Amino acid sequence: MLSALDHQHTVAPEGYRRWLIPPAALAVHLCIGQVYATSVYKNSFIAHFDASQTAIGIIFSIAIVMLGLSAAIGGTWVERNGPRKAMFVSACFWAAGFLVSALGIGTGQLWLVYLGYGVLGGIGLGIGYISPVSTLIKWFPDRPGLATGLAIMGFGGGALIASPASRQLLSYFDSGYDPNVSTSVADGHALVLLFLTLGIGYFLIMMFGVANIRVPAPGWRPAGWNPATVKARPLVTTAHVSAANAIRSRSFWLLWVVLFCNVTAGIGILEQASPMIQDFFRGADGKSAVAVAAAGGFVGVLSLFNMAGRFAWSSTSDLIGRKPIYMLYLGAGMVTYLLLATVGDSAIPLFVLLAGVILSFYGGGFATVPAYLRDLFGTYQVGAIHGRLLTAWSAAGVAGPLIVNGFLDAEGKPGTLTSSAYQPALLTMVGVLAVGFLANLLIRPVPATLHEPATPAPAKEAAA
Repeated sequence: MLSALDHQHTVAPEGYRRWLIPPAALAVHLCIGQVYATSVYKNSFIAHFDASQTAIGIIFSIAIVMLGLSAAIGGTWVERNGPRKAMFVSACFWAAGFLVSALGIGTGQLWLVYLGYGVLGGIGLGIGYISPVSTLIKWFPDRPGLATGLAIMGFGGGALIASPASRQLLSYFDSGYDPNVSTSVADGHALVLLFLTLGIGYFLIMMFGVANIRVPAPGWRPAGWNPATVKARPLVTTAHVSAANAIRSRSFWLLWVVLFCNVTAGIGILEQASPMIQDFFRGADGKSAVAVAAAGGFVGVLSLFNMAGRFAWSSTSDLIGRKPIYMLYLGAGMVTYLLLATVGDSAIPLFVLLAGVILSFYGGGFATVPAYLRDLFGTYQVGAIHGRLLTAWSAAGVAGPLIVNGFLDAEGKPGTLTSSAYQPALLTMVGVLAVGFLANLLIRPVPATLHEPATPAPAKEAAA
């Protein structure tokens, strides 16, 4: 039965419609996108394990580190074995991460949560994240930004489902937990049941993607599409670069810096999203103008911006190019972060708008980077190159939470902070984005000496 996972059994038959591929990719990305909803139960974890914000934030950081490492190490394996086997492996690790974490919560062993959600879940994140990307680029060579945006927006939208679902499940499992009360936290039993439910549920949903993913036949291309039209665009090559040669190029490492800076800035808000809006509008009496339920809803709103940015901005990059769109992400991001730090606490709608714009740039950066890689290095081993580039995400997954949580731990305890406690971290992010902006300006075409020898193959057209 496992032979159905082999690469040769995933080749699409003649006439297969490529628009059936994005839903299969979405099934995986919507599930692993749950990582963006960890702030919903962060305070419950702090209370259950009697730990600091930094100690609990490390769970998220480990998961993101393992995401990048597993994507980098497993990228070539994914290219060789195909998306179906990769998605299946991802589902197994992702579900196992929840189950092991449930054991850690139940026994009060935080290290088991580090091992489960952090290490095992992080491996599932990395393999699952890159598994459909190369396939989508091959199915949509004419619109790579739109294609990757369709799938990767699911990763950004994962919290849109996970946030309200987690709150409702916690209130169902723990009658003493009230999602509308800021001081209410769920007990350990509820957290155990939540993680068991999510682990099993996500595994079943990801199996839909496993069953329905397909790769195009060798030489396939969309009907009426002429690859020669691609060559005329700046920074776009019709040549191919191997993963080994890609990391020898200056453009790869400049793009690594660009992604690191963009992700570090976005994670600074995402990892702290739910308590952040409450702290920004905490009055002198210590009470917040934003209830916990509304703060949880804020996580969902940010997910909408994150998800919409992944699709809208990456699709726009097909029209204006990857380098200009990153100038927008990083340049406008600096201005938005500065406004959030200085006037973000003046009104809730303004705060939500500013945070949403930042998250749309964050999501857009993720969705656009596979197309940027395809432009610079071709499609030959773009999945493996993408995996190596995601080590920038790993580094940012450590840097972002450490910057924010480090400042917050120095300012006071959760539930007592105000907007001023966030200003040093937010202004630091302005500087981080400035570094990324300069790195993007320096990106140039990959030298021809790093290209693979040309091996033309007969083209086979198929219906779009």
